[in-house]
Amino acid sequence: MSTEIPKLFGSLVFNDEVMRNKLPNDIYKALKKTIQNGTHLELDVANSVAVAMKEWAVELGATHYSHWFQPMTGFTAEKHDSFINIAGDGHVIMEFSGKELVKGEPDASSFPSGGLRATFEARGYTAWDPTSPAFIKDKTLYIPTAFCSYSGEALDKKTPLLRSMEALNEQAVKMLHLLGNKTITGVNITVGPEQEYFLIDKDMYKKRKDLIFCGRTLIGAPAPKGQEMDDHYFGILKPRVSAFMHELDEELWKLGIPSKTKHNEVAPAQHEMAPIFENVNIATDHNQLTMEIMRRIADKHNLICLLHEKPFAGINGSGKHNNWSISTNDGVNLLKPGRTPAQNIQFLVFLMAVIKAVDDYADLMRVSAASAGNDHRLGGNEAPPAIVSIFLGDELNAVLKSIENDTYFGKQEKIEMNIGANVLPHFFRDTTDRNRTSPFAFTGNKFEFRMVGSAASVSGPNIILNTAVAESLAQFYTELDGTEPEDMEHAVHELIKRAIRKHKKVIFDGNGYTDEWVKEAEARGLYNLPTTPDCMPYFISEKNINLFTKHHIFTKEEILSRYEIQLETYVKTIVIEARTMVDIISKDLLPAINSFAATTAKEAAETKAYLPNISCTAQDALIRRLTSDYTDMTNLIDKLKHELTQLGGISSMQGAADYCRDKIIVTMNEIRTIADDAEAAIPNDFLPYPTYEELLFYL
Repeated sequence: MSTEIPKLFGSLVFNDEVMRNKLPNDIYKALKKTIQNGTHLELDVANSVAVAMKEWAVELGATHYSHWFQPMTGFTAEKHDSFINIAGDGHVIMEFSGKELVKGEPDASSFPSGGLRATFEARGYTAWDPTSPAFIKDKTLYIPTAFCSYSGEALDKKTPLLRSMEALNEQAVKMLHLLGNKTITGVNITVGPEQEYFLIDKDMYKKRKDLIFCGRTLIGAPAPKGQEMDDHYFGILKPRVSAFMHELDEELWKLGIPSKTKHNEVAPAQHEMAPIFENVNIATDHNQLTMEIMRRIADKHNLICLLHEKPFAGINGSGKHNNWSISTNDGVNLLKPGRTPAQNIQFLVFLMAVIKAVDDYADLMRVSAASAGNDHRLGGNEAPPAIVSIFLGDELNAVLKSIENDTYFGKQEKIEMNIGANVLPHFFRDTTDRNRTSPFAFTGNKFEFRMVGSAASVSGPNIILNTAVAESLAQFYTELDGTEPEDMEHAVHELIKRAIRKHKKVIFDGNGYTDEWVKEAEARGLYNLPTTPDCMPYFISEKNINLFTKHHIFTKEEILSRYEIQLETYVKTIVIEARTMVDIISKDLLPAINSFAATTAKEAAETKAYLPNISCTAQDALIRRLTSDYTDMTNLIDKLKHELTQLGGISSMQGAADYCRDKIIVTMNEIRTIADDAEAAIPNDFLPYPTYEELLFYL
């Protein structure tokens, strides 16, 4: 099998090799020019590409095509059309035109628009994105597309991402030319999104309404064992999990998704897949596909893949580490320090641009990771806190300190590691450690944004990163523009010195999980935005609206629509969870409590009748405990129902989100505390759903 991987990889992708073989040379060159330079594609070129694409797809068994897009639901969407057409003589023929390739028209009325479109205004357009290759799945040719309204507003996650890539490309090239690197014509933003997930048995899943409707458990007493033994992390893969991972790799490779690493994560039943870095647009498309295929392959193995950020309380949740970097069109990584980072002007300018971007727009970075699910994870001593900071490591901190203070930086020599056994090879230690508590850590030649939730699209975080760094570079360019070449090194040194002094407050290399850091961050003036309702008002602040409109990422109307959509999604999520909790408690747990209490009372009565002098205080105490829990939960469920009714009277989305955070979630947490106490006292045979023990360990 391993010898077949090169042939397997990308076998279902209309990639460069296929295009070169299927397209006339002039058409191939025109398409490549569009892909590489972003130039307009003429209809005659599109017609030739469509014919070749259809022939290739039909050869591989495809019968339909679909414009595949990413509306603001967080999921992907598709409408399938067959290639068939009726010829004049009544015969069926297979056709696919350039017009059909370039433009589609799905109904836009039922997708989130945040007020951009009225419900009765149905027309929307999908437009082919030639920079992300088409692929075949389920006998269908999938064409990655952007999605916009009839009046041109972006209704998707791809369009603003492409805009942000263009903005960063423009500002980066200007800066590189100013620094004397005149041959650069473009930059490539690359991303490697690590994907964490849980696998549980499908038959058990079907018995948990909370997992079915919410993706997470709303109640559940902890199992006797969790993750405290650290034995699951990088542990031996269970046979069912290993079989799932093998098939997942093969299916991803067929679609050109460079799945590289797979292993067990910290929590029981938790795992991770990491790909090789790709262009950020393609990486975003591939991550959406990865999540979809994970679910599909899991189903084939009688498993369920959970992508919720916190499916189980008391153990680690799942994130999606967004590894972000930028390189020139000739292959130079602009975030790679090289041998002498202190003397590398180009590296220091781009490093400082990122630091400035994160400090200036930390609120937006937090917004990009905001969701009801991720709110359970951030700051939970397993993920970065909800405070955005940067980890640089000892060497880079020393470099910046030397620049700030005009002192000499002596390059740190590499330290050879000798582990103590002669048979083991010696190796050089990295110049800096890793910090898993940092939300935004420098890891050698890239930054790892660790706040992103496992179920999220990576488009949002990368839109923010690209745009914020573009703005930093634009401001740096304004400061340096007009400097004579012989004075550039000194001017850059002074610019970096000013930037360090202004933005060093966001640099923190310590333990981000401690209470001391929360206090220190507050003293530094950093944002601490623990929940989605806390951070969403910052999305529509004047500062941030100006950023997006200046670089043509969003119009003001598009910003306001996304603000409404994100809050509406948060509120709907909490409402669904609350309704599900009412259902589970009322129909499942309360009857189980009643049944077990009645059984216990009957057995105690029978014991007393047989042995009148025996004490049944333990049974009495248990019955009193369960009866108290039953009563308290019944009262709280009534309270939760009332709060859901009250929520319906709140007109603004921000007000509704605040109410969910302050009232509904608080009541749900109170119910959960009591429910978990009751569940812990009830034998599994009396529970109508599987416990944490069964879900996490019986695989």
